[in-house]
Amino acid sequence: MSMASSFCIPNSTSPNKTYPLSTPFLLKKHLFGTTLPCLSTKVPLKLCSLPTSIKCAVTEAPSEKKSQLMRRSDIRNIAIVAHVDHGKTTLVDSMLKQAKVFRDNQFVQERIMDSNDIERERGITILSKNTSITYKDTKVNIIDTPGHSDFGGEVERILNMVEGVLLVVDSVEGPMPQTRFVLKKALEFGHAVVVVVNKIDRPSARPEFVVNSTFELFIELNATDEQVIYASGIKGKAGLSPENLAEDLGPLFEAVIRCIPGPKINKDGALQMLATNIDYEEHKGRIAIGRVHAGSLRRGMDVKICTSEDACRFGRVSELFVFEKFNRVPAETVEAGDICAVCGIDDIQIGETIADKSEGKPLPSIKVEEPTVKMSFSVNTSPFVGREGKYVTSRNLRDRLYRELERNLAMKVEDGETADTFIVSGRGTLHITILIENMRREGYEFMVGPPKVINKREGDRLLEPYEIATVEVPEEHVGSVVELLGKRRGQMIDMQGLGSEGTTFLRYKIPTRGLLGLRNSILTASRGTAILNTVFESYGPWAGDISTRDLGSLVAFEDGTSTSYALMSSQDRGQLFIGPGVDVYKGQIVGIHQRSGDLALNVCKKKAATNVRSNKEVTVVLDTAIDFSLDDCIEYIQEDELVEVTPSSIRMLKNPKASRKTR
Repeated sequence: MSMASSFCIPNSTSPNKTYPLSTPFLLKKHLFGTTLPCLSTKVPLKLCSLPTSIKCAVTEAPSEKKSQLMRRSDIRNIAIVAHVDHGKTTLVDSMLKQAKVFRDNQFVQERIMDSNDIERERGITILSKNTSITYKDTKVNIIDTPGHSDFGGEVERILNMVEGVLLVVDSVEGPMPQTRFVLKKALEFGHAVVVVVNKIDRPSARPEFVVNSTFELFIELNATDEQVIYASGIKGKAGLSPENLAEDLGPLFEAVIRCIPGPKINKDGALQMLATNIDYEEHKGRIAIGRVHAGSLRRGMDVKICTSEDACRFGRVSELFVFEKFNRVPAETVEAGDICAVCGIDDIQIGETIADKSEGKPLPSIKVEEPTVKMSFSVNTSPFVGREGKYVTSRNLRDRLYRELERNLAMKVEDGETADTFIVSGRGTLHITILIENMRREGYEFMVGPPKVINKREGDRLLEPYEIATVEVPEEHVGSVVELLGKRRGQMIDMQGLGSEGTTFLRYKIPTRGLLGLRNSILTASRGTAILNTVFESYGPWAGDISTRDLGSLVAFEDGTSTSYALMSSQDRGQLFIGPGVDVYKGQIVGIHQRSGDLALNVCKKKAATNVRSNKEVTVVLDTAIDFSLDDCIEYIQEDELVEVTPSSIRMLKNPKASRKTR
């Protein structure tokens, strides 16, 4: 893709006035301002009459068989992509409500698309979801995607199903690392882009800065500009200028219909459908979700299932569903261009093609970027093994991990050094932590080691992954955050103030090793006010040694139950993770030592019962124990430590196989 050779800037006063191409300020002012952009292929830059309707630049991906392909005008397939917390799911809520998907008296929970328990608890989208609405006789298939960089693999494969994206950008923060990542991927597919400047009702909104930054991002990625819509997802309003919002999302719907093209299909060709997502229901089995690229798919049809290597097998479609409003609706036939769900093929995998039985050919399979972080999963060997978990054997662990690969394309699983150890690689610590959380809720009991980066070697050079880290922090805490990032080999790229809220925006290039355990440290340094976001950048030279933790651990001396008497003296040595009456075992980590190096403690010691009457009972006052979540534990542990994960407990312990460094 390349920049258009000239721009047609709307103006109603001087329609014939021409300008030289060396006037970039005009482009910035008009392209994303309150006027509407349109692109012209003529060389001179001139002003044209103000259009009465939205006009868009549609970028088309190159096609080999243009003569056979046609556009469907009654369907639009769109993905909503953005950085985390920029308001995608809330915007989808408003779109569904205004499209009358729900009854007027129906109770609808907030962020309806986040149906997973973990998604609702954490307030983030983890899995992509399909829904559809109807606007002016046009069916709009909407796919809500994750915003966190660790789940970028979900976004990459979903882009196979759509022809355009709504790029949601926060009106204060502007384009963030994940914004660039998802935009780059969308442009690689040749998709049309509608930029939605969301949260325009925030007091410190700065739409002009955000629009200019987004424009620069388009130029940086060598792409044409696209239509800009200003919106408030939570209020359900949108408009073509930040000062003049309509009472509903009408301008956004209009932009989707006019700016995003219908699917390009081969209506009379042999059937082709790429399985882009996999769902599962107890009664229906595996359900393949994808877009029909060519031909038509019928219920009861005999098909062949092909991989990219032309290895094919046969199957039959037992049930067929399309997405209508918020439900899957049975269908007899699905024409090319629509997104559907297929039942009856029990062994279907993501990336395989459902093709015509006699003439079908496979579509190119889905490729996602390589993982950058790995962790070891092993069978639980602690003294408390089997107390709380339902699945504890290596066979249970192996089956569950390899089953995850069927849906999670960005993850890899390999056998470890021993029969009961497995190496799981993912796009980041959160990516693997979500898998761990899901497994413990399913009744699995196991141990995980500390996260490690996946290095590469080119000739004699050792390369490690680098990420772009952005931190929003109040001005008074900037110094301590900058010092912390500097210790972890971070290189500052940018530093600027954000709006009127007294917040400073820092952008760093930092080794992925330096990010391990950083989130807690930054929250401590900023008294819980900093927001850290990261996205993978590239591989670069080894940065040298990085110290991620200065303090040692307090380790239990023996098996038993903790007592108030023992903890009273132990708390002088550091901060404790446990309170009285907790079962512990030898080697379990019970606190953070106040100095470097580990210290063994007896937290089960009982007060001697001799000469009771002459000893007045002393009132024991204990500090509140630190309550570490699963994410905190994984960030905390070092090379010689493990996390024991069970359905009801999370404990840390010293690795018995590693050499101990106790005092």
